Amino acid sequence: MSEKILEGKKHGMRMLLLTLLLYIADIALFAFSVERVAQEPSPAYIALLVVSIIIFLFAWILFCGLKILKPQEALVLTLLGKYVGTLKDNGFYWVNPFCSSVNPAAKTRLNQSGDVSDSTRPLALSGSPADGMQLALTSNKLSLKIMTLNNSRQKINDCLGNPVEIGIAVTWKIVDTAKAVFNVDNYKEFLSLQCDSALRNVVRIYPYDVSPNVDTTGDGLADEGSLRGSSEIVAAKIRDEIQKRVEEAGITILEARITYLAYAPEIAAVMLQRQQASAIIDARKMIVDGAVGMVEMALERLNENDVVKLDEERKAAMVSNLLVVLCGNRDAQPIVNSGSLY
Repeated sequence: MSEKILEGKKHGMRMLLLTLLLYIADIALFAFSVERVAQEPSPAYIALLVVSIIIFLFAWILFCGLKILKPQEALVLTLLGKYVGTLKDNGFYWVNPFCSSVNPAAKTRLNQSGDVSDSTRPLALSGSPADGMQLALTSNKLSLKIMTLNNSRQKINDCLGNPVEIGIAVTWKIVDTAKAVFNVDNYKEFLSLQCDSALRNVVRIYPYDVSPNVDTTGDGLADEGSLRGSSEIVAAKIRDEIQKRVEEAGITILEARITYLAYAPEIAAVMLQRQQASAIIDARKMIVDGAVGMVEMALERLNENDVVKLDEERKAAMVSNLLVVLCGNRDAQPIVNSGSLY
């Protein structure tokens, strides 16, 4: 079903004034009819009196066709179950009073912008026995603004089987009101479920951190993709995956961002020890590489300047001492040799 925009319906102020004038004229007609019937109860005056009463009782129905829309709001209208069209531009409208607005997600509250109840806005009667009943007015208007869905954190296994907790924030908006209302039962719940499903499908492709022999691109070659190091690429894949799933609901996904990423609590301590061990190994490797370079430089400078002649045994001892000093965790305590080298 495609969206149909209703044009030429901004007659709200005109119909409001006409309806008020109709009531004023009807009150005058009622007073005139009552006076005439009291003086001369003829059938004509009685008929006028009945007509004035009928107008007074049913003219209020015209007020039901008045609709007010603010910027970035829309109203989907149906008449006797048939889709009539959508009001999308801001203004004061008048439509068929028997048209009803449809929004199946009006009462749905998700963890997203635009779903926080406003205490100044009346809602339909809702509540629980614990907190009492509160009166609120549920509007069937659809918001065309950019919304942000902050989906709850999920525990998902990455491609290596490690459980990770991840949360995303999805920025979205409605682009086709007819699809959003009629193609799915509840477009907000539909979007939330599709975000969960798409997130699981994408996270299972990547490891939490860079791992060897892991193909995340599908080209058959190992790469360095990871959830932690390739967050922009992962977020783009999540966005594209969600977009494919919500196309039929008339929703466009503007952006998807990872808001939380961590190992699950049951393996977080073990993974922290693993990361610490890896960091220690990398640091030690760097220290050893630097120490070997400094020893080589020292031996070369000694040979170049003929400062001292060392045999292979003395060179080995010197190298051993320098490596101990440079690679040790604590400051070395120097010992001065006051005797002969030989």
